[in-house]
Amino acid sequence: MNNRSKVLVTRAFLTVLAVLPVVNGVTPGFACTAITLKAEGGALLFGRTMEWGAFDLDGRILVIPRGHDFTGQTPDGKPGLRWQSQYGVVGIDMLKREVLADGMNEKGLALGLLYHPGFAEYTEYDPGKAGQSMAPTDVGQFILTTCSSVSDVRKALEKVRVVPVVEPALGFPAPIHFIVVDSSGSQIVIEFLGGKTVITDAPLGVLTNAPTYDWHTTNLRNYINLSPVSLPGKRIEELELRPLGAGSGMIGLPGDFTPPSRFIRAVAFTVTARKTVDGPETMYEMFRVLDNFNIPLGAAEGAEHGGDTSKMRSATLWTSVYDTRDGLMYYHTQHNRRVRKVDTSKIDFGKPGGRFTTRPLDKVKAQDIEDVDPISNW
Repeated sequence: MNNRSKVLVTRAFLTVLAVLPVVNGVTPGFACTAITLKAEGGALLFGRTMEWGAFDLDGRILVIPRGHDFTGQTPDGKPGLRWQSQYGVVGIDMLKREVLADGMNEKGLALGLLYHPGFAEYTEYDPGKAGQSMAPTDVGQFILTTCSSVSDVRKALEKVRVVPVVEPALGFPAPIHFIVVDSSGSQIVIEFLGGKTVITDAPLGVLTNAPTYDWHTTNLRNYINLSPVSLPGKRIEELELRPLGAGSGMIGLPGDFTPPSRFIRAVAFTVTARKTVDGPETMYEMFRVLDNFNIPLGAAEGAEHGGDTSKMRSATLWTSVYDTRDGLMYYHTQHNRRVRKVDTSKIDFGKPGGRFTTRPLDKVKAQDIEDVDPISNW
């Protein structure tokens, strides 16, 4: 190999090293995992973990009423797409701003916003089309307040230009994608690739982060050997070999925190999940599966995040589950693992004035612990 070839190979190698942190999700940002499970009785539940290890996102319960007027954001500050909420919404926001990280409307349409660094590329902004434009962080509110089904979402996004508006908390347009599900069982992933909005059917109901959704589904082919059934023993010459214990069918399941590995685990755990009869029982299984994706501080935000994590207990800030048929939202947080419930049937989405309502996820940022009486008193 001559010197010029060596230089070219070295440059190519360095380029690969530069790209790998983005592909493997090591850069600062979300490391979220989203799944869906369906009960034998028909209830479809959507859930997600919210990871952000750089600083606390200070999520709150957010209620959006019917009749609220919205205006999409644009890069130059011109008014973007205007719309009014047709459906009430409950979800969790970020940074004490009314930007939904996940949520569900009163028709049972639910979604999750997940980070998509290195791959999200939005439509070039045209000031002459400001009235059709909105920021990436407007998309979740737009979908849930105007659509009642996945079919509605497909039609609605045909008329929308999602443009690169700088997110103040990041200093650049938020690179995100979405998973959307409805109570009928329809599921899609929405990505912004090469300046276009790309909508893909998501029959497995799973999403993590970078790279693109089609890459993740192709990567599944590397793991078709996985099985919930333990491997049989094998005799080699005079030696009888048997599995050391339960779970041998899952040998080879990737266990790291990268998005590709979490995608594989999420698919493996959901397709082998315990059968459940209804929404409440499926809720238990949802949290069991999602708790496998909790990420400790230091593993999600990269080496140089520069944020204040002194009051954080985990990079997994909250885990939320939405029962799209019964209109129920469940969640627990980094501070309190007790599951809490919000019933949309008890929310008045038609309050006068159409104002947002918020409340903290945790009344007290401490674990709710039951003090069991001493055995001597039993």
